[in-house]
Amino acid sequence: MRLVNEDLARIFKHPYLSYLFRFIVGAIFIFAGVQKIFSPADFSLSIQNYLILPVSMTNLVAIFLPCLEIYCGIFLLAGIFTRASAILVSFLNVIFIIALFSALVRGLDISCGCFGSGTPVDWSRIIEDFILLAMSLHLVFRLS
Repeated sequence: MRLVNEDLARIFKHPYLSYLFRFIVGAIFIFAGVQKIFSPADFSLSIQNYLILPVSMTNLVAIFLPCLEIYCGIFLLAGIFTRASAILVSFLNVIFIIALFSALVRGLDISCGCFGSGTPVDWSRIIEDFILLAMSLHLVFRLS
C-alpha cells in the first residue's frame, strides 16, 4: 500500500501533469468563453433561467464572464499569471457547481449555458465541473 501511495505522490508532483492540466483547463475555458461571447443574448437568458441573480445583473455577467473565462484560459495556456488564473478558474468552478446543483435541486429544466445554448443541466455537468475544479486546485497548490 505504501508503494502505491508513493507512486501516486510522484505522479501528482510530476511537472508534466501541471502542463497537461493547464492545457486542458485553459482550452476548455477558452472554448466555453468563445461560445458565449458570440451569443451574449442567449447566454444572458441562460443566466436568467437559473433564477439566482437579479435580471438587472444578467447582461453585465453575460458580457463580463466570457471575457474572464477567455483571459484565464489564455493565461493558463501561455503560462503567465498561472496561479492567479488557476485561483480564478477554481472560484468560477465552485460558483458553476453551486448554480448547477441549485437548478437540479429546484427541478429547473434549463440549458446550463456552459458551452453556449442547448446543453442541459444534469449531473454530468456537475461532475465535469468537479473534475475541472480538481485540476485547477492542483495548479493552485502545485504552483505555490
